[in-house]
Amino acid sequence: MKKLSFLLFIVIFGCTEPYLLETSNFEEALVIEATITNQLKKQQIKLTKTYRLEESGPEFVENATVTVEDDLGNIYNFIEGDKIYESENPFQAIAGRKYKLTILTDGKTYTSTQEVLTTETQVQSLEVSNKVIDGVRGAEIELKSFDPTNSSKYYRYEYEETYKIIAPRWVPHIATVIAVPHPTVPSLMIPEISLTPRTYEARVCYSSAKSEKIILFNSSNLSEDRVNLKLRFIPVSNPIIKHRYSILAKQYVQSLEAHTFYSTLKKLSENQSILSQNQPGFFSGNISCSTNPNEKVIGFFDVSSYSEKRMFFNFVDIFSTADTPGYFYECFWDQIFVDKKDAEGRYKFCFLTPPPSDCEAEMAQDYLQQSYLLYYKQLYIDSDKYVDLVPPPCGDCTTFSSNVIPPFWQ
Repeated sequence: MKKLSFLLFIVIFGCTEPYLLETSNFEEALVIEATITNQLKKQQIKLTKTYRLEESGPEFVENATVTVEDDLGNIYNFIEGDKIYESENPFQAIAGRKYKLTILTDGKTYTSTQEVLTTETQVQSLEVSNKVIDGVRGAEIELKSFDPTNSSKYYRYEYEETYKIIAPRWVPHIATVIAVPHPTVPSLMIPEISLTPRTYEARVCYSSAKSEKIILFNSSNLSEDRVNLKLRFIPVSNPIIKHRYSILAKQYVQSLEAHTFYSTLKKLSENQSILSQNQPGFFSGNISCSTNPNEKVIGFFDVSSYSEKRMFFNFVDIFSTADTPGYFYECFWDQIFVDKKDAEGRYKFCFLTPPPSDCEAEMAQDYLQQSYLLYYKQLYIDSDKYVDLVPPPCGDCTTFSSNVIPPFWQ
């Protein structure tokens, strides 16, 4: 639904200077992201407003009153949280009941049509295979689902992927700079590197990401209500599958009306040029402003049955080790050549005065003190001492990821 907050900021590069688009006519509208499911949990609803081309992003709507009511008179209140409204208590959509969303904000009331829970259909399996698509080898993840009653038909998918990261230039100690006596002039104190054991996990981390595109499947034109969906394709060169990878697939069975809304949204969000001659017009969902029926509202109150499935795989389960991808960052790989004095990130660790000199100890320690580079190792070449330093992400994965093992990891 983020795509609904049209648009952002576009730069058109001409022959001389970039041209910044600005909003000429702007009509503010409420944007509602609202899906409740048959999961027993605290349901969530997000409220934002459309924003201008020159603005950085959507504005979260605060101080709104948000409720969901069923046809038996049960009311579920939502509490404002961090950029989200969450139900005060856990609840789940129940088959056969009708649900309606009501929002009060800025003195206006917005209501949805009554919606019922769709057919409950489970994800049957997730499978991964080594495939070549358009000349690119990678891991193709396929989702399969089946409804023998032939009544689901319309599906929306999301996924969350989590992957293991191992810092390739990790060492079990941290380097700090201390002052020590000069080897030939004891009265002169010079900087030196001191190594202390690490006190936290910095070698193995885990990162996660959510799908961003709208993923839909429609089986209404098939002989049976069977889903065979290519959910995700990851090129073999992508470092997220370098070690161990997990994906959680989320399936939402939708009504025809919800599917039509998301299909329209998908077409608009994938439009390659908002400057094309076929400019999309406003399209509405099942939510309207009862205070002012002419006011535009963007969004759909969706009551969907939910199913999920998680899978894991290791890189070596699918591919040859010869295809192992690189790391997320450049890590001065030429340091492996021990006798290469000018290897990237390698500094001759000595102090000589007066200059000129080929000593680089002061430069190396400045980088360490500023955390611009991390210590990796020291070595001797032709009796001269050198230190190898690396970019922080190469020696400490917590600089861009988390060392907390996910509770579901196995």
